[in-house]
Amino acid sequence: MKRLSVLIAIFLLILQGCGRTGSDEYTVCFGEHCFDVEVAVNARERARGMMFREHLDSDRGMLFIFEREGIYPFWMKNTLIPLDIIWLDTEKKVVFISKNTQPCGDGPCPLIHPTGKAKYVLELNSGMSEKIGLNITDTLSFDVK
Repeated sequence: MKRLSVLIAIFLLILQGCGRTGSDEYTVCFGEHCFDVEVAVNARERARGMMFREHLDSDRGMLFIFEREGIYPFWMKNTLIPLDIIWLDTEKKVVFISKNTQPCGDGPCPLIHPTGKAKYVLELNSGMSEKIGLNITDTLSFDVK
């Protein structure tokens, strides 16, 4: 009976992790330029990303957090709004920026390949990286809300 209780508890913990809503949020800042972002930390959240959204407020975005630093290509499948996609390394320094990344149409969606390894990827409204003067090696800071 005790073993069954342990198995049920483990199952419920796994189920809870699978049912994450992505409701965790951070405030991320490049210097004085701050954004409230949703956080995508598991595979399902990262796969969904910004799909099917028709609007993104100028002070909002999405932060993708990976378990380890690596090369993480992105695409704009089912994404309805243009975005700036920013890759950051483990020290939260910008390693690559894809500016004004457009939604893909009906055809195959091209992958956007960063030129450096990243642990974090930040999606903001198109034109925002230009507006705040973002450059390679700029550093992002963030705190859990």
